[in-house]
Amino acid sequence: MYLTARQQSIVLDAVDEQLMYQPNIETKNRKLMRPNPLAIWELRIGELRVYYDVEEEPEALVYINAIGVKERNIVRIAGEIFEL
Repeated sequence: MYLTARQQSIVLDAVDEQLMYQPNIETKNRKLMRPNPLAIWELRIGELRVYYDVEEEPEALVYINAIGVKERNIVRIAGEIFEL
């Protein structure tokens, strides 16, 4: 695991709070991304980024695809630089 225990806790709390209801509505912390192979949505939590998709039917489900750390204009996922 590449996130510290504190970062993991922050991510879990934010996902519960931010994605429980209406995860496919843009807010100041959630944005719809340009087409990319990783995910449709991004949740910003400080320097952390949660990349996720939402399935509406038959039941609303959120799929967390990756969690990364943003450093300036670089995102590291599992310790590797990932270009979005």
